[in-house]
Amino acid sequence: MSRRRRGTRDSPPPRDRRLRLPRDERRAQLLGAAQEAFAESGYHATAMDDIAVRAGVSKPVLYQHFSSKLDLYLAVAESVSDEVVRTIDSALDTGQTNHARISGCLSRFFEFVESPSSGYSVLFQSDMASEPAVSAIVERTRRACGESMGRVLAEETDLSWDECVLLGTAMAGMAQAAALSWYSRRDTMARERVLELLSTIAWRGWGAVPPRTTSVAQG
Repeated sequence: MSRRRRGTRDSPPPRDRRLRLPRDERRAQLLGAAQEAFAESGYHATAMDDIAVRAGVSKPVLYQHFSSKLDLYLAVAESVSDEVVRTIDSALDTGQTNHARISGCLSRFFEFVESPSSGYSVLFQSDMASEPAVSAIVERTRRACGESMGRVLAEETDLSWDECVLLGTAMAGMAQAAALSWYSRRDTMARERVLELLSTIAWRGWGAVPPRTTSVAQG
């Protein structure tokens, strides 16, 4: 009996990534390949050819979705920013107390920072940090996280909305600055120790905010 040849119905060939995909699925694939490339080599050392090869597509396909390398980079940066905000929102939603919410936010954020696949370095440790469009994305990320934290304060304190956003943004900025400082020395300083220090500082500040006063029941 002859041996079955590779590629018969009994043994389908591996999927060719050059096959046509729905536009959204192709875009997601290209963003994933670009994020890996930018995280590995930085913006300036990465060519569109490198990304196309990594994605398994031709360069014209890449340009069908992104007009330039900068356009592609900014799309990756926006994707990373969205993931940071989702991470913070999720931590805030699952915490039962403010102390737990603060610890959860810091823990989830630093897990994100340390994960090789998160894309953290593409946005926050970028060789494009001086590019105005990149700086604007970083600032929007910080502000969005600050507003998420501010909403929790607004629900549980008598502070004004502007005051809540101010404190929330300060908290987000502290975490971001600490992550930037820790990222280059994470091999010598355990994430658990960083979280212990930051949680202590953050809670001593946040916990000092008086809770919302309850109105006296009428009747």
